[in-house]
Amino acid sequence: MTATIKPLGGSQKNDFRNPRSTQEVRKMTATIKPLGESQKNDFRNPRSTQEVRKMTPVSRRLEVEDNEQCRRYFLLLHCATAMATVFNDILFPPNQTLLRPSLHFPTSLFTSPPRKFPRSRPNPTFRCSIAKESTASPPITRDSVPVDCVVVGGGISGLCIAQALSTKHANSNVVVTEARDRVGGNITTLERDGYLWEEGPNSFQPSDPMLTMVVDSGLKDELVLGDPNAPRFVLWNGKLRPVPGKPSDLPFFDLMSLGGKIRAGFGALGIRPPPPGHEESVEEFVRRNLGDEVFERLIEPFCSGVYAGDPSKLSMKAAFSKVWKLEKNGGSIIGGTFKAIQERNAASKPPRDPRLPKPKGQTVGSFRKGLTMLPEAISSRLGNKVKLSWKLISISKLESGEYSLMYETPEGVVSLQCKTVVLTIPSHVASTLLRPLSAAAADALSKFYYPPVAAVSISYPKEAIRSECLIDGELKGFGQLHPRTIYSSSLFPNRAPPGRVLLLNYIGGATNTGILQKTDSELVEAVDRDLRKMLINPNAQDPFVLGVRLWPQAIPQFLIGHLDLLDVAKGSLRNTGFEGLFLGGNYVSGVALGRCVEGAYEAAAEVNDYLTNRVYK
Repeated sequence: MTATIKPLGGSQKNDFRNPRSTQEVRKMTATIKPLGESQKNDFRNPRSTQEVRKMTPVSRRLEVEDNEQCRRYFLLLHCATAMATVFNDILFPPNQTLLRPSLHFPTSLFTSPPRKFPRSRPNPTFRCSIAKESTASPPITRDSVPVDCVVVGGGISGLCIAQALSTKHANSNVVVTEARDRVGGNITTLERDGYLWEEGPNSFQPSDPMLTMVVDSGLKDELVLGDPNAPRFVLWNGKLRPVPGKPSDLPFFDLMSLGGKIRAGFGALGIRPPPPGHEESVEEFVRRNLGDEVFERLIEPFCSGVYAGDPSKLSMKAAFSKVWKLEKNGGSIIGGTFKAIQERNAASKPPRDPRLPKPKGQTVGSFRKGLTMLPEAISSRLGNKVKLSWKLISISKLESGEYSLMYETPEGVVSLQCKTVVLTIPSHVASTLLRPLSAAAADALSKFYYPPVAAVSISYPKEAIRSECLIDGELKGFGQLHPRTIYSSSLFPNRAPPGRVLLLNYIGGATNTGILQKTDSELVEAVDRDLRKMLINPNAQDPFVLGVRLWPQAIPQFLIGHLDLLDVAKGSLRNTGFEGLFLGGNYVSGVALGRCVEGAYEAAAEVNDYLTNRVYK
C-alpha cells in the first residue's frame, strides 16, 4: 500500500506558530501509541535512519506496508515541524540579531543524534529549546527578563567587574559568560609531587584595590606576601647584581658606573633635553631623562622580562603612565614626585578600609594554593551567574536600547538580553565580534599585538645553586632577568619539597618570537643553558621539568599609538549608537594583575553610571 503526504499550505504553516494550533497538535499526538522497542531501536540504527531519511521529505511518497505506521510517521512529522518552527522563531526572530543561522527542518531532526525534549511545556512560546540530559539550569531565551550587565569573558578582569558590580553596586544584576570550561583566563596554577607552580601570572602588587578584591572574595586568610627585602637581580658582565630597593641602596649599587649615576641624578632633577613634540617610546624617554646606562642595564631587561616587549616600540605614556605623568605635571621626574606628594597630602581622602591587610614595604602577593584561588573564589560567590562553555557568536542592539547576545552553549543556541555589555575578551576576539557593528572600532582593535610567551617550570636540588648566589646558605630573592626567572620556592612558602628549588622562567616576547617554532624540550634546554651561565652550577644534574606552557598570544603590547587606537575604538562605538557597550581587559587597564583589578573597579563604575542615567523605552 502507498500513502501520499501533501505539502502543507501557507495557512497551515502559519498555524504552527499559533499557540492555539499548537494545542491542536498536542491533542493529535495524544492518540499516537508508543512505539515498540524494536521500532525505537530502528531510529537508532544507522541503516534504518537512512531509510527514514529517504521517507521524510514532504514532496515524496512514503512506501509502507502498514497504513497505520504511515499515519504515525505523518503525525510525528507534524509535531516535530511545529516544535522546530516555534524554536526557530523564538531564538532567531527577524530583524533582531546580526546573525540568523539557517535551521533546516524537519530533515535535520533525523540526521542529528537523538535529542530529548521536555515532556511538559506550560508555555511553549517561551520554553521551547533543545536540551541535553544534565542538571544545568534551563537555557536563557530571548524572552527572559533582561539583566543589567553581561560581562563577556571569565578571566580576572571580567570576574572582578562582576564582583565589583555585586558588592559596590548591589542592585546590579550581572551575568558572566566564558567560552572555556573554566574561569581565570591565563591564571593557571598546577600542583603535583609536592610542587605548586604557576603557568601564567605569578604574583600581584598588594595595592588597596587588589586587597579589597581579596577581602570581598573571602580570601583574606589565604593571602601570602613575599619578603619585602627580597632582592631582585639583573645580569651585567656575567654577574647577577641586585637592583636597589630604596634610595639608601643607591651608593652601593654596582650595576652602574659613577658617571651613569650622576647622569641619572641630573636628568631626574630636570637637567636633560626637553620632551620632543611626539609620543615617546620607553627607550627615548629613559635615555633622555636618565641616560644610556639606566636604559641598557636596567630598563631594557625589565621591559623584555616583565612586558615581553621591545622598549624601542613600547609607549612610555601607555606602558608606564605614572612615571610619564611625573615629568609632564612637575617638569621633571623629581619635580613631579614632590608635586604628587603635596597634592596627596593636601587632598582629603576617605579613611582606609580597616578590613584590609597592611603589607610591609614593597612586596608581592599570592595565595596559599596559588593565584587560581582568586578567580575560583569569585566564581563561587557569583554562583549560577557564571556561564561556562558559552561562546558569543553575535551582538545586536534592539530598538529599546538593550542588547541581544547570541551564544553557542552546551544546551544549544541561546539568546541573552541585557542593558549593558562589557567585553573583556582579547582585543582580536572583540574585533571580530564588533565588525558588524562598527568597522572603525574593529579595525582599531585588530591592530593590537600579542607576542608569544612560554612559561617553563623546572626544579633543581639546592646544591645545584652556585655558592655566590646563596645568602646564608639559601637562595633568597624575588628573581632575576636574562631570562626572567622567578625564584618561586624562595618567594612564597610550600612551593617545592624540602631540599629542592623551584624556578619559573618566562621566555619569548616581542623580541623573541622564534619560540613558536621550538619544541618543549628545546625550550627547556634553552632555559637550562642560560641558567648555568649565572645561577646553576655548570656540572649540575639535569632539571626536573614540571611543565612548559606556550601562550601564542600572551601579553598585549602598549605600543606607540596604543591609547589613540583605544580612543578610536571607544569613540566609534559611542558615535555609532552603541552606548552601553564597554571595552575592558588587560589591553585597556594594563597587563599587571593589580592593574586588571583596578581597571575592573573603574569599568564597574562606568556601567553603574550608565545604568543610573539611562532611560529605556
